[in-house]
Amino acid sequence: MELKTVLIVDDNKTILSILESKLNACCKINILKASSYKEGVSCIKENEGQIHAAIIDLNLPDAHDGQMADYSMNQGIPTVILTGIFDEKLKERLLEHEVLDYIQKDSKKGLNNSISSVHRILNNYDTTVLIVDDSNMLLKILKKILVSIKLNVLTASDGKEALEIIEKKGDEISLLLTDYIMPNMDGFELTMAVRDIYDKDELGIVVLSSSKDDDTATNFIKIGANDYLDKPYKKTAVVTRVNSVLHTLDLFKQAKDMSYKDYMTGAYNRRYFYSSGEAIYTKAKRENRDLAIVSLDIDNFKNINDTYGHDVGDLCIIKVVELLNHNLRSSDLLARFGGEEFIILLEKITIEDLEKVFEKIRRKFEENKIASGDDKIEFTVSMGIYYGMQESIDKMIKIADEALYYSKNNGRNQVCIKE
Repeated sequence: MELKTVLIVDDNKTILSILESKLNACCKINILKASSYKEGVSCIKENEGQIHAAIIDLNLPDAHDGQMADYSMNQGIPTVILTGIFDEKLKERLLEHEVLDYIQKDSKKGLNNSISSVHRILNNYDTTVLIVDDSNMLLKILKKILVSIKLNVLTASDGKEALEIIEKKGDEISLLLTDYIMPNMDGFELTMAVRDIYDKDELGIVVLSSSKDDDTATNFIKIGANDYLDKPYKKTAVVTRVNSVLHTLDLFKQAKDMSYKDYMTGAYNRRYFYSSGEAIYTKAKRENRDLAIVSLDIDNFKNINDTYGHDVGDLCIIKVVELLNHNLRSSDLLARFGGEEFIILLEKITIEDLEKVFEKIRRKFEENKIASGDDKIEFTVSMGIYYGMQESIDKMIKIADEALYYSKNNGRNQVCIKE
């Protein structure tokens, strides 16, 4: 995921500072700041095509009528407008065009809302939605709206085609927007079929329909739709509903991450390892494929804690995750099992490549130094690996642990593989 860039333009230095601080607190991004139209334009020209969102004051000392916002939007930058004056008619006019949001800045809530809007748009760059409608014209209109808020859009002309796309790319899709009345498979049948595969917190569904039946929306919600929108709809209504559902899905994901991830390191925990690892194990056993389990442990960890303190010990544990993440594949499953102990599950790898990868990782730890005040802390790791297939994942972990004990008892800082 690429690092995003946000431009803030405001002549109030306090507001510039507050917005910068709040943005840095909510996500890792590059921030550009300007206090005038001239500076803002210069920033955009110097970073052409590299700015992902902007927060811009409607009135600046050298641009009193929103010229800075106009320039930003003309460059294709999703823009949040800040203003000290609330004008409902102006707000409606701006939101129907390319403005991301229109917010009063003279309040804590207003500034927080601007951060939320930017955070949502930054997430949208990495979010895929699927639109389903048998009307090519309406499909194009809806796609244009969603592309304008930087969503990645897939399309289908009926429920059957949509279901085929979901079966192939479902894990990449966050949201489905579907019409109700369609040939081959209508929106009702599609919603039920999707809910057989994905729960409401895994893939959102928004239904778009011109049905005059008062019970239609209720029936869709009952079978698992997240929201319902009447046709014809305004752009603002679509954007608001879509962003609302995506925000809710983000909250679900954050809650799952909290329950599945180790707070200190961000690595998966034992609970997630067994939940996800069992699925990988079952599939590999069914396909008669070998797996690798790696048990990794920091050498002499108690001595590190006793000599330098637990804060330094924590830094070492965090460094383990950082180094492993940089040297493992995205498909490899890494989990902190507790203390200084880590487990890694790898599939689709030969024993020769396995040996090369973890010997390389061992050397990386050997060469690594952690700065702590005036001290440079060095530490090594020992690893035990099981390669093959057993009657259970627990049995495989047990053999990997036995190989780890061998590494520990024979001098540490080494890799032992058992087949």
